[in-house]
Amino acid sequence: MVEEVKRYSPSGERVLAMATEVFYQEGIRSTSMDSVVALSGVSKPTVYAQFGSKDELVAAVLRRRHEQRREALRQFLNDQPGPPARRLLAVFDWLARTHAKKGFRGCPFTNAAVELPGTDHPARAVISEYKRWLRGTFTDLARQAGRADADELGLALLMLVDGANARMVVDGDRTAIHTAKKIAAQLLEVST
Repeated sequence: MVEEVKRYSPSGERVLAMATEVFYQEGIRSTSMDSVVALSGVSKPTVYAQFGSKDELVAAVLRRRHEQRREALRQFLNDQPGPPARRLLAVFDWLARTHAKKGFRGCPFTNAAVELPGTDHPARAVISEYKRWLRGTFTDLARQAGRADADELGLALLMLVDGANARMVVDGDRTAIHTAKKIAAQLLEVST
């Protein structure tokens, strides 16, 4: 289970919001703490008092993203009528909304994993938890749909999502998530 996301002071929230944007758009490694400080308008001592280090700021950014995505998908699925197999496929529709947004450059968790290859980085645990959560969401929906192979199917669907994200990063293919949904429907033997 992902740890509860810490709430920060208004200045900490400003830093978190700015870091979320700039780490995603410019990259984690290429963004210095001096840039985060300058862009957020918060003093360097305040930033370090709130987050301790750049590594901890990266982890905080990803924790917040995970919290927001969990809540957004929960709300989205609550609004989806129909049988569990249809709701499972609706996850791809939810993801397609993000893929269609201007400035989308792939999964922020996968992008961070590529930039942070060391397994001891505090953000690595957050990245792994996010991927486990998404796989678990697929697995739970597959179980609700009566699938005996729910665990394997959950992994297969996560791999489809990761593949669609990779297609976006490599070739800018914003339709890859729709292709992933079609393949998922074939695996579920459900028409789209």
